[in-house]
Amino acid sequence: MKAVIMAGGFGTRIQPLTSSIPKPMIPLFNRPIMLHIVELLKKHDITDLVMLLYHQPFVIKNFFRDGADFGVKITYVTPLQDMGTAGAVKAAEKYLDERFLVISGDLLTDFNLKKVIDFHNDNKAMATITLTSVKDPLQFGVVITDKERRITQFLEKPGWGEVISDTINTGIYVLEPEIFNYIPEGENFDFSQDLFPQMLANKDPLFGFPAKGYWRDIGNTDSYREAHHDIFKGKVNLKIDEPKLDYVGKDLRVGADVNLEHASGLEGTVVVGDNSQIFASAHIKDSVIGRNCTIEPGVKLSRCVIWDNVYLKKGARISDSVLCANVRVGQGAVLEEGVIVADETAIGDEAVIKSDVKIWPRKMIEAGATVTANLIWGEKWKKALFEGAIIKGLSNVELTPEFVAKLGCAYGTSLPKGSYVLAGRDSNPSSRMLKRCFVGGLLSAGVNVRDMKMTTLPLVRYKLKTFGEVGGVHFRQAQDDPASLEIVFLDGDGLDFSSNMGKNVERIFFKENFRRAHHTEPGVLVDINNVPEFYREGFLRALDREMLRKAACTVVVDFSFSPASQILPQILNDLGFSVIALNAYVDEGRGTPVKERDAAQEQLSKIVTSLGAQAGFRLDPTAEAVTLVDETGRIQSGVELLSLMVALLMKTGQKGTIAVPVQAPSTIEQMAGQKRCPVTRTKSSDRAMLEAANSSEVILTGTTDGRFAISNFQAAFDGMFAIAKLMELAAASGTPLSRGLAAAPASAFLQTSVSCPWEMKGGIMRKMSEDSLDKEASFIDGIKVQFGDEWVLVLPDQYSPYVHIVAEAKDLKAAQRLLAEYQKKVDGWKRELE
Repeated sequence: MKAVIMAGGFGTRIQPLTSSIPKPMIPLFNRPIMLHIVELLKKHDITDLVMLLYHQPFVIKNFFRDGADFGVKITYVTPLQDMGTAGAVKAAEKYLDERFLVISGDLLTDFNLKKVIDFHNDNKAMATITLTSVKDPLQFGVVITDKERRITQFLEKPGWGEVISDTINTGIYVLEPEIFNYIPEGENFDFSQDLFPQMLANKDPLFGFPAKGYWRDIGNTDSYREAHHDIFKGKVNLKIDEPKLDYVGKDLRVGADVNLEHASGLEGTVVVGDNSQIFASAHIKDSVIGRNCTIEPGVKLSRCVIWDNVYLKKGARISDSVLCANVRVGQGAVLEEGVIVADETAIGDEAVIKSDVKIWPRKMIEAGATVTANLIWGEKWKKALFEGAIIKGLSNVELTPEFVAKLGCAYGTSLPKGSYVLAGRDSNPSSRMLKRCFVGGLLSAGVNVRDMKMTTLPLVRYKLKTFGEVGGVHFRQAQDDPASLEIVFLDGDGLDFSSNMGKNVERIFFKENFRRAHHTEPGVLVDINNVPEFYREGFLRALDREMLRKAACTVVVDFSFSPASQILPQILNDLGFSVIALNAYVDEGRGTPVKERDAAQEQLSKIVTSLGAQAGFRLDPTAEAVTLVDETGRIQSGVELLSLMVALLMKTGQKGTIAVPVQAPSTIEQMAGQKRCPVTRTKSSDRAMLEAANSSEVILTGTTDGRFAISNFQAAFDGMFAIAKLMELAAASGTPLSRGLAAAPASAFLQTSVSCPWEMKGGIMRKMSEDSLDKEASFIDGIKVQFGDEWVLVLPDQYSPYVHIVAEAKDLKAAQRLLAEYQKKVDGWKRELE
């Protein structure tokens, strides 16, 4: 007698176990599930097999080949398309000219198949369906029979109100070749949905045989784990390749060339595949370990399934989880119950994977991270959510609606119940979608939201300077990656989140210790529309309007399709500017790649010179940073713009402290010193600079990338106000922008970045510190070494695997020499640390 093994399914419900292998090849006690089926058939003298393949057929063929190694004969049939269960068997019709049995390749059962076949013969049936009783028949097809076991009714996945039996279809059939007369050629046709109902309608001899024994459909990851639990409990017996060791009270099965240092830590049923190593003090209970695995001291495993080539480092604790092939688990990592980790994933030291999380293949979990949700897309799960005040990720991939809703709930939980939060976004559709999810999370925690809708970040900060809100968020497209989104978190003063604020939100998020408002007390969402008018009034008050109107400047402004185009042109017109606006409309979803940005600046330069404008400006999409094109068409760098702003401030006689980051050129001190204005050096973080801007003595805070906080208006980066202020200073000094730096001290300023793995950053800075012991060094942020009028700064990047090197000298050649010298040192230190 022949048997047909159905082995063509995609295994969608059991992902990610089927990410690299077809479902019938998933290991069950270190043997493919389908091999257990082959052994069952062989046990009942069925050795002529037809395997129906479809998904990844080569994997199955490479393992079973012609079947001789397993004592059977195998014929492979691979339909060209998905034909359904009966349609697939129809494709093998030429091999099935006598009675045959059909069985799924992903079942675990010990049914006596001979009894099923004998029942079929005795009743002269055309088709016999093997039946069994289950506790929950809802997910299966219920089959009703009469006293003679003739089938009278099918109920496909019924509701409880329809259930009149717990007897279900097991997917094991004995069939006569006559059934092929019912199956159309080349069409999708199913046994349960099409063939059997048709035979029932025709009153053909269709019977059901209630089999005794164990049966499980391994259809999802929970069922896969439960199948192992049942084997551990002795509910079903199956062949295990590894020989049994003679230990009293233990069922230890150990393969060839296994290094088992001490068996005292093993209890229950433990299977260890060939060439694996288990070191002393590892504690393993009721677990299956594959081939070529390494389990270091102190590892604790309970009811786990470990596939081949897995490495578990010291002290890892894993409970009731599945680790697929080539997984690495770091020292002290914890995997809670129900975790599934797919192939080639690396889990860092001390990471925690929460219950029932599924991790798809080739992911990296950072050391110390807590994973609370399935990781399907993207490449890594970070230890920390925040990069400064920003949470960044791929839209709808890493930052999913459910992730962002939980994030909003965590943020709301950190705030007083009934308080207000300000929310805004840019024009990107993903920003709108995810902001709405975030707002839902806030409301669920009993926090109210004032929604500014589409707006710029400077306006959100400006509103927060007034009273009423305890914090704010702004959703925006990332400038360096249009597919990514950034969520900017602000405190009640409009400053970037502090690290403590971020850690508090992270702690609530990872522990899922959310506050849930009573159903009568959720937060309230209120639209707020009058901020632009308040912003405009404050903007105009902070400038010398009469002087600007007399100057009657012509400026060209590229708005980069941002919401700033809806407010700034009118303000500049009120100040007497003639404004030529470029890209002054909102283009939803449009990013500005670097190549386009450079081209836009070149175009801006040409327009400025052709129109004879006094200046051109390019606002970045956040409206925080600005690029200057002077009246000659020259595009000024961020460093030059900072120096120009300071030079014009000094020339107009304004008094106060200038705040700049540690990497700004020393010419700032030289220019300010001539007017006896102090300069404060800050760390390079936005939070540090804005804290300095809030000091009463500070009149200007500027960065080297075109962002300015001008304190008489608002102590926050605002590119829109920076444009008007720069033109006011130019008008007051009577100096064309191209000549603003004519009297500034000459210097050359260079910077570069060197790639540096995270784990080397501390070592690099230690080497830099040792190298600077006999030199004049400062440690505000990174290490800055002074050589008379020259200096070099080595600054590790806070959020990416780079080290920045900045150098300044009196001439370009000297700056190049200094930069090259320290770049060579950093590269050498990296080699020493490898």
